[in-house]
Amino acid sequence: MTLDPIATIIDAHLHVWDPSRGVYPWLGEHLAPVNRAMALREVMPELTDRGVGAVVLVQSADDGFDTDLMFETARSHPEVAGVVGWVPLDLPAVAADRLARLRDEPLFAGVRNLIHERADPHWILRPDVDAGLGLLEQAEVPFDFVAGGPQALATAAEVARRHPGLHLILDHLGAPPLRADSGPAQQWLHDLEVLAGHPRVYAKLSGLYLGLDPAGDGLRRAGAHIRAALRLFGSDRLMYGGDWPICLLHEPYGRTLDIVRHSLPDLGAAGWHDILTATAARVYGIDPRRASAQP
Repeated sequence: MTLDPIATIIDAHLHVWDPSRGVYPWLGEHLAPVNRAMALREVMPELTDRGVGAVVLVQSADDGFDTDLMFETARSHPEVAGVVGWVPLDLPAVAADRLARLRDEPLFAGVRNLIHERADPHWILRPDVDAGLGLLEQAEVPFDFVAGGPQALATAAEVARRHPGLHLILDHLGAPPLRADSGPAQQWLHDLEVLAGHPRVYAKLSGLYLGLDPAGDGLRRAGAHIRAALRLFGSDRLMYGGDWPICLLHEPYGRTLDIVRHSLPDLGAAGWHDILTATAARVYGIDPRRASAQP
């Protein structure tokens, strides 16, 4: 698809949720600041301030109610340009039926499962789940891969190897070590390089939380990781995501955007257009008219 220039930033990774609608097993009192209904209207002023005019909502529960909530949000918010929903990948027959219905939704953009919340780190490699991924590959529906644990990137690479036609989007840059020594960073870089060798793998510059960083060590590490991702993937396979409201557990909305901008001082206009707009629009199949909506 050829895209016209889009005069807005697309945030490719935002969530909404409502515990009164269903169960979010990962949500609880230990996450008190966000342990409540989180509606898109709350973050709209910050999006406007940052020049974000379009968002992709990403699933927060392995259940259909969560996907329904995102589509309901989209009906009242023209800023929603895409919805990454849920299908039960481990039940291929059920997944096929639900996928067919989701594809009737104009804003349906992709699928995600909370694989990082599962006890089995290799759940996604099981034969039944692999068959579910095959459905996505055949239908050309992108899959968001959220990393959890040190073996996650190697697992993602195996998924990409098995399904070379699958558009696989690595959430949060595969959780690079921002406070660790060189050992984990070297392994992350090696695994990222393997993933980058698969041309239909993309990465989100999201979830890069530095915490208290008075000496700037975290910022320095984050910058090195972001520049490595740019070198390996190119700007046309990277996209920005703010990860609201999870970001509120660490920092105000927009800090990730600041980190990305600080880390790439020499990136030209075309590269910024890729990262902030065009990659997400192309990979998620976003209607340019929807993405052109001003905040």
